Amino acid sequence: MRFQANRDVLSDAVSFAVKLLPQRTTLPILSGVLIRSTDSGISLASFDYEVSAQTEIAAEVQEPGVILVSGRLLADIVSKLPNAPVQFATDEGKISVDCGSAHFTLLSMPVEEYPTLPSVDQPAGLVPGDAFAEAVAQVGVAASRDDVTPVITGVQLEIADNVLSLVATDRYRVAVREIDWDGSAGVTEATALVPARTLQEIGRTLGHASTIQVAIQNNDDRELIAFTADQKTVTSLLIKGNFPPVKRLFPESVDHYAVLNTGDLIEATRRVQIVLEREAALRFSFSSEGLTLEAIGSEQAQASESIDALLTGQDTVVSLKPQFLLDGLSSVHSEFVRISFTKTDNPNKPGPVLITSQTSREQAGSDNYKYLLQPNLLLR
Repeated sequence: MRFQANRDVLSDAVSFAVKLLPQRTTLPILSGVLIRSTDSGISLASFDYEVSAQTEIAAEVQEPGVILVSGRLLADIVSKLPNAPVQFATDEGKISVDCGSAHFTLLSMPVEEYPTLPSVDQPAGLVPGDAFAEAVAQVGVAASRDDVTPVITGVQLEIADNVLSLVATDRYRVAVREIDWDGSAGVTEATALVPARTLQEIGRTLGHASTIQVAIQNNDDRELIAFTADQKTVTSLLIKGNFPPVKRLFPESVDHYAVLNTGDLIEATRRVQIVLEREAALRFSFSSEGLTLEAIGSEQAQASESIDALLTGQDTVVSLKPQFLLDGLSSVHSEFVRISFTKTDNPNKPGPVLITSQTSREQAGSDNYKYLLQPNLLLR
């Protein structure tokens, strides 16, 4: 095999191919990047049986062929090459990489041992790239990081009525975001539970595209989903199991709420939480005079701060984990935020607080993003 490619284009393609590879693998063959050259250009791919990444770029191909090379090593090399065309050539199991005055020789890995790459034949629909990336970032923070319960380490994608809903929970909070879904390719109703870490990387990588093509497929008991944009495709196995029906936890309406400046609340929370011990909660006291945040860290340090808040309803005190609150506030993406206080059947147990956007102090924002956070029990 012999080809020449633009350094920047090649570096971007290799970086994309290795981004989703595991840092450590029990099978060294899975750490490789498969490079295939044809008359039309070259393709690069990686696959670890759960996630695959495939992309195509233009190149001057003198001799078609296929090679398998250590992915992270190649990424490190290509990213540091001088600004000149990159020439690849193979000779008796070795790969030479030449760029300007730089020369590298790499061992080729056995191509015949590499697994067959997954493929998805039929698209399911289209989503706007920027909206998808934003939605994944907003919802992904609420997914569980505890692999003991795999089903809640994913983000549930639910397609219905030309809307794609993304839902995530870690039992302490629930995040939901809705975006437009173009089902003209044929799929108007479907669900898919995608690993959150994979979906977040997809959002960062493909979010700059105008649209992202999504496809869902069942192959021999292996359900997978594919995302394609700008000559890049990522596939992921779906998580098996039933995602909890957490969307029903959201109330249809709440008439007891406070409206605050989002930035003011974020900064005050960050300041007051400094004195807290790990996993401790902040006390939030809402009244007609505003909001007071209180932190009882230890005998050596305590903190409090008051900020403006427009309260509708009776005075309320809730205890919230600051980082969970900050995750929701940072995802609202509006100048003001509405914090609504829900009710439970037990008058002694506070209901979850609902965080939504607020266009102004008087006008509610779009309800396509919602974040439900369970308070801690108050310590009297």
